[in-house]
Amino acid sequence: MKLLSFTADSPSNALKKAQLQCGEDALVVSTKEIQKKSFNKNAIYEVVVAVEEEKLKKKKEKPVKKKSSDILLDISNAAKQISQIENITSNEAPKEKLNTQPSRNKKGDKSYIEIKEEISKLSDKIKLIQEMFWEEKAPQRGKLNIPSEFAEIYKKAKLSGMDENDLNSIMELTLEHMPYSMRKNSLSIKRYFQVLLRKMIPVRLESDAFKDKKRIMMFVGPTGVGKTTTLAKLAARYSYLKEKREKVGIITLDTYRIGAVEQLFQFAKMMRLPIEDVIDISDFARALRSLAYCDTILIDTIGSSQYDKDKLEKIEEFLKNSQTSIDVNLVLSSNTKLEDMRDIYANFEYLNIDTIIFTKFDETKSFGNIFSLIKEVSKPLSYFSIGQEVPDDIMIASSEFLVNCILDGFKKEKDAKSSK
Repeated sequence: MKLLSFTADSPSNALKKAQLQCGEDALVVSTKEIQKKSFNKNAIYEVVVAVEEEKLKKKKEKPVKKKSSDILLDISNAAKQISQIENITSNEAPKEKLNTQPSRNKKGDKSYIEIKEEISKLSDKIKLIQEMFWEEKAPQRGKLNIPSEFAEIYKKAKLSGMDENDLNSIMELTLEHMPYSMRKNSLSIKRYFQVLLRKMIPVRLESDAFKDKKRIMMFVGPTGVGKTTTLAKLAARYSYLKEKREKVGIITLDTYRIGAVEQLFQFAKMMRLPIEDVIDISDFARALRSLAYCDTILIDTIGSSQYDKDKLEKIEEFLKNSQTSIDVNLVLSSNTKLEDMRDIYANFEYLNIDTIIFTKFDETKSFGNIFSLIKEVSKPLSYFSIGQEVPDDIMIASSEFLVNCILDGFKKEKDAKSSK
């Protein structure tokens, strides 16, 4: 392989020069700005390509210039051939029509698979050129040279709200360890990136959480994140939706908000579940004893600002004097900024958080903030609340689902809902 360098006033012009001299088979190694634009100077961009020496010699012997109209003609012809093949293979096509179509076995005809591969390669090249124009004035992102074939996945991850330091460190790992053979197209690059992200997301499986012991879960978090609704969804899940139904009891410590207490009492009444309201520590101990026959006890707490130390200390008192093991679940809204998530976690951390539940997946388009927080605090995810419907819109946390949300956006599908 031989490396050649081409410069121009824009990445696209430099790429055109490379294609004219080296042909379509040349591989783009890097794209960078080597001279910034100033008052009396134009910017200069460099594209480095790799090409086999034999192909370069042939290119010099027989120079061929391919116009954009030729590329469009190739796409048009390929589309026609695919249409013909689709008609031939269609189950609804009459037999007479099958006999009138040209045979795919004739010399010079291309198979359906070959045509799809050609279009896929062409599509990747077009996508590569498009991504080169993204932040054209900043080919070096975060002091990291991003090869053009990685630009699409870098752009998606950055727009997801992921912390830039996290993104750059992950991209460095990808560039260092990803086999060169997998860099042929954007799909293989995306799959490799997805696997890498998934391995960095800790998840606590529901089946492993409470083996051979009573499930007692307390839900804590800021006001308005959906603690009460999440509790109701899980109460329905444990008592009605799982294969093995459980006896479920509810305790509410949120006696400050009349609306929240009434809402929870209505949920409990509809599901025919016992519920206890608690004001002080002695009431809490009594409520736990009263629901001792239950397999699962779910505890709702008052929504508290992360800066309201009095309310947080009151919750801590309940935990310290419970005389039993309580699983503390921090509930956060997925549409919260990463900086605020960090602040919330830092102030709730002394309650000894066991897992994190994220709500309101249907109210945001950015999920990189969730990834960055989990990566920083190393606490496992347990559940995702993906909509407003009780009890349907709750699912066991999945690293694969979260990564798909980060790179492709949230899609509320049936299989995304609670595992049953």
